[in-house]
Formats: sequence, C-alpha cells, structure tokens
Amino acid sequence: MDIEVDVVEFRVPVQNNKTVFIWDIQASFSEAFIYEALWSVYSAFGALYLVKVCPNAAVAMPGFYAMVKFYSSAHASKAQKATDKQCLFQSSPLKVRLSTKQNPTFLSGSQSLSHAKCQDLANHYLGFNGWSTRIVTLKDISKCADVGWSLDSVSQGELLKYGCIVELTIPQHGVTCRGVGVAEDVVDLEKGPEDKLWKISKLKKWAKDKAVVAAFEKVLLIVFGNGKVAVECRFDREEVLPDDSVEGAIQVNDISWREFELDDGGEEDLPWDFTMDLSH
Repeated sequence: MDIEVDVVEFRVPVQNNKTVFIWDIQASFSEAFIYEALWSVYSAFGALYLVKVCPNAAVAMPGFYAMVKFYSSAHASKAQKATDKQCLFQSSPLKVRLSTKQNPTFLSGSQSLSHAKCQDLANHYLGFNGWSTRIVTLKDISKCADVGWSLDSVSQGELLKYGCIVELTIPQHGVTCRGVGVAEDVVDLEKGPEDKLWKISKLKKWAKDKAVVAAFEKVLLIVFGNGKVAVECRFDREEVLPDDSVEGAIQVNDISWREFELDDGGEEDLPWDFTMDLSH
C-alpha cells in the first residue's frame, strides 16, 4: 500500500495543485460572511495560506467567487473532492475546482512567508509549544565597512542598519537551525532624537522577524496521510554563522525594513489564476 506523503515548506504556496476555486456563491451573503464560512469549512482539511472572495463581474449573474490556497497539495485535493457540488453554507450547490495552469509570474519562485504566517504554520503542524526561537545576536551594523554606512550631507539623513541571528529549535524532532535578518532605514536628523529612537526600536524588531523567517525557510515539514509530521532542516554549505561565544560578523544583502510591512497582518496581493480542472 502506498503511503501518502506531502512536503510543506515555509514559503508562499504557488503550485496550482494547492489552489482551490469556488464559484456559484449566492449573492445574498456578505463578503465577510463568505470569507468566514469558507475559512471554517476549508481549514478543517488543512492549514490555509489564503482565502480571497470577490464579487462576480458585472456581466455575470450576481454573486461571488473565491480562491482558497493550501500549503499542502494533498489537503487541497481532498478539500476539492469533498466540497464540490455540496451546498456547505448556502441552499444551492457550489462548484469547486483545482487550478490547472500556473501563472507566469510564479515561475521565478515563491516568495517568503510573513513572520505571522510562519508562526501560524508552525503552530498548526508543530503545536504552540512545539517550537521556540531565541536571539543569538542583535547588533547595530550601521558603521560596518561592508554595509554602506553613510551620512547624507544634503538631506541630513543617517543610515541605520541592524543585523540579527535567531536560532529556531523544534525539540521533539531534534531540529535546530539559524536564520539571519537585516533591516535598515534613514533617519532624518532634523526630526530630533525621538524619531531615531523610534526607528531603532522598529529596526530591531524587523531584523529579528526577518531572521525568524529565514530560519523557518530552512525547515521542511514531511506530512503523512495519517497526520504524523516529520521535520528536516536544509543547510547552506556556504553559510557560516557564529557560535554563541564568538562575536562573528553578519554578512547579508542590503534589505530595507519596508519589506516587512506585510507582517502587520495584510495578505500578499498575489495574482489570480482562473484556469480550473473541470474533469472532477
């Protein structure tokens, strides 16, 4: 007997077989109600990355359609088969299909998850107490020679940059890995020390969150059909991170803290792909 196994990564799911489309949603419901109803129904099949609801085009019958993105292709397939032609939360059956055509914008690779999404995914598969993080180092690297520190004499702006190394531990699986994060911004010296202190606080948080995301990106969740989960960690042979007792340098690319604004809870605005598998 074949054993069903699925690999879940801490990345934005872009594969077509992880996306479910729902249409023929009645117009009598609000978008907020539909969102909550769909999330309640489909989250029972597995961890969800995204639920998105939109009204039908003006040329179509009044109503709504929706997209649900899973992290697991197996969960998406089970959800599609179980909910197609079912009424679920309304009086008439819904049409539910899997996407069959990849959007060209996805071909270059998936995006990183937000810090909040990484936490949600880890909590779903590992449990709230199944993982932990700690800061190995968090330091001001603004004046390091290799990070491009400068004081702009025209705008009177000072570049601030903070680097962080975080260690992620999954004790039940004996897995430990580290991630590096960097955040930067320019402080307007004419605004006074309060603005600088506020930005330093924000940069420290964003650098730490980025490091947590980088650590989670090394983790692979091997999900079995019986619900059990195994954990593996991918390591970059060229990556050298310092031990706790070593004041090592943090070597990273220049990253603006504006990349972390999605952590405020907003969903990444991914393109829609309306090609469906009509064979089911």
